[in-house]
Amino acid sequence: MVHLLTRVVGVGVETADMLVQEIFSRNLRDRKAVARYAGLTGAPDESGKKRRERGLAKSGNARVRRGMLQLAWGFLVHQPDSVLAKWYRARTADARGVTRKTMIVALARKLLIALWRLAATGEVPEGLALRAAA
Repeated sequence: MVHLLTRVVGVGVETADMLVQEIFSRNLRDRKAVARYAGLTGAPDESGKKRRERGLAKSGNARVRRGMLQLAWGFLVHQPDSVLAKWYRARTADARGVTRKTMIVALARKLLIALWRLAATGEVPEGLALRAAA
């Protein structure tokens, strides 16, 4: 799995090893479980009839969450032509800094799920640049 993940441009050996050891080696049933385990989901605040979002749930694996946020920022630099990077840029074209920070969490969640699918099934996400196999 580590070798497969390091073929992705922008993912280093240490990041791939951390992802495999912390999350991909576990038997998680679906993409929602992967995002929940990493702590990249929202934290709803429901009280009576009021429903609001309190931001990022910090109940997951902090190491994976921090690593994925750093990887997402680097992903925008190393994979500017990927579908995920284009999605992020379309959402934040005329946005302020707060919106960009919120959307980078969404990008990190989507990227984690895409890498999980790549590691689990070998399915390469659309537009993802890979290095040549060694």
